[in-house]
Amino acid sequence: MTTRREAIGLIAGAALVGAARPADAPALDDLRFEAAGIGSMRVSVWAPPGYAGGRGRHPVLYMHDGQNLFDPAMSGYGKVWHVDRAIERLKLGPRAPIVVGVWNPGAARFRTYVPQPIVDRLPAPVTTGLADRIGGAVQSDAYLDFLTGPLKAAIDAKYRTRPGPADTFIMGSSMGGLISLYALVRHPQVFGAAGCLSSHWPLFIPEQEGDAPYRAGVIRGWTDWLGEALGKPAGRRIWFDHGTATLDRLYAPYQAAVDAALPRLGWRAGRDFTSRAYPGAPHEENAWAARLTDPLAWLYGQPSRS
Repeated sequence: MTTRREAIGLIAGAALVGAARPADAPALDDLRFEAAGIGSMRVSVWAPPGYAGGRGRHPVLYMHDGQNLFDPAMSGYGKVWHVDRAIERLKLGPRAPIVVGVWNPGAARFRTYVPQPIVDRLPAPVTTGLADRIGGAVQSDAYLDFLTGPLKAAIDAKYRTRPGPADTFIMGSSMGGLISLYALVRHPQVFGAAGCLSSHWPLFIPEQEGDAPYRAGVIRGWTDWLGEALGKPAGRRIWFDHGTATLDRLYAPYQAAVDAALPRLGWRAGRDFTSRAYPGAPHEENAWAARLTDPLAWLYGQPSRS
């Protein structure tokens, strides 16, 4: 069983240097920014095969936890998604995206990725003293303002992008899955699709994991918020998934409630959203790497509907 302390470590993230850089590590552009309300941000950008020396424009995939996407030497765990390899295996050609990996801010990861509207809906016993527990005020709105403002402007200026929402997607895991969903809801004029892997729906895991009253209240917060804010698909799409081991074993009832809520808003399963479970998959980068071609193929293997 995952202890509360272990769970906090898993969702907090890390920004430490991990393993030695392998000889086949992908070429990355390293960008630095100062984000209003957050501070220093580091971004790793990967261009797909055929980009160098070409003239064509490419879609863009914004991803969180950028230090855990490409190179084990950057990761605090020595484990990465190997996003570049997954995209290369799919042979997407001109549909292959430029990947913009935004590094998480270490200890501030939780408060950067937790959607503000959900925090506002949690009961007082959960949010009392929250800023002290998470190291400061929630800054997810400031983070999304940075992504959709200065960062996107810089990426579209520097690279040959297709900048519209039909070609601008966002993806992450755990808390990164939650902030990806929030981005799609808050900025539909920017993002046309979201990949939400192992979304950490429970947020704050109580001492007794799976505590029913806590779970019911948090589920109600998610479904009520989506009912008010998500709206009709209007061309947008969402990929959801989760495993069944470690932290992921907690997610099924939350995901089932979200899956049931979306059709009532006009979202059709299989067309506008999909939700998959991966039996035995744990909550870690190797598991996300193992199945990454599935969400990428679903998101990029069908034409965008704008």
